[in-house]
Amino acid sequence: MAMMEAQGGPSPGQTCVLILIFTVLLQSLCAAVTYVYFTNELKQMQDKYSKSGIACFLKEDDSSWDPNDEESMKSPCWQVKWQLSQLVRKMILRTSEETISTVQEKQQNTSPLVRERGPQRVAAHITGTRGRSNTLSSPNSKNEKALGRKINSWESSRSGHSFLSNLHLRNGELVIQEKGFYYIYSQTYFRFQEEIKENTKKDKQMVQYIYKYTSYPDPILLMKSARNSCWSKDAEYGLYSIYQGGIFELKEDDRIFVSVTNEHLIDMDHEASFFGAFLVG
Repeated sequence: MAMMEAQGGPSPGQTCVLILIFTVLLQSLCAAVTYVYFTNELKQMQDKYSKSGIACFLKEDDSSWDPNDEESMKSPCWQVKWQLSQLVRKMILRTSEETISTVQEKQQNTSPLVRERGPQRVAAHITGTRGRSNTLSSPNSKNEKALGRKINSWESSRSGHSFLSNLHLRNGELVIQEKGFYYIYSQTYFRFQEEIKENTKKDKQMVQYIYKYTSYPDPILLMKSARNSCWSKDAEYGLYSIYQGGIFELKEDDRIFVSVTNEHLIDMDHEASFFGAFLVG
């Protein structure tokens, strides 16, 4: 009878084993279904993220975007990039317009005199003047170490041919305001008339010097020009002019002046005796 019960159904031990196996299979199946589900959800989230505007700029994308390709135009990333490019273009145009407007306002606020004048010139041309009694310096002046007699008075007003531009005239000296290379020139006009006496006519020595004062105490000779002349006794006047010019480097506060010998022969006609300088570089 015991053998019949064994053949009629499973034992309790076998039933427990079957239940355990069924449970393990059920758990495995649930785990597989859960894995598939979450994998699918994760993939969908990644796809959604990759299509978002932020992902277009955070991910590495080596693919090219063709604006003529309809598929590219339908892409969310293409639309985001296109909108951004349009925004940048508008900002650049607005900035350019504001910059141009600012420059035009500054130009309009600038006085017409400054606009027309442009770069300021550095030059001077001063002429002789007959109406001054102290045209030449006294023999015992501070210029005693300079040869000849310094011409003290020049005409610098704009009423004649003379002018001053960014140079000063002080005691017959042109004062340099800007360092650089200057062309310096001068001409003195000698005019003499005397009674001719027998065996008394002598040669006239006419010399023109151009000096400069620097921080050094003594004047520095830049140029000189000389001429010995004996005028014909038949001439009504003895006439001669000396001109010289050259380029020299001058510093700020340097002073240049002209001195002559035989000062009583000088004719300070403003068209014949003059002195000047201008900046060349």
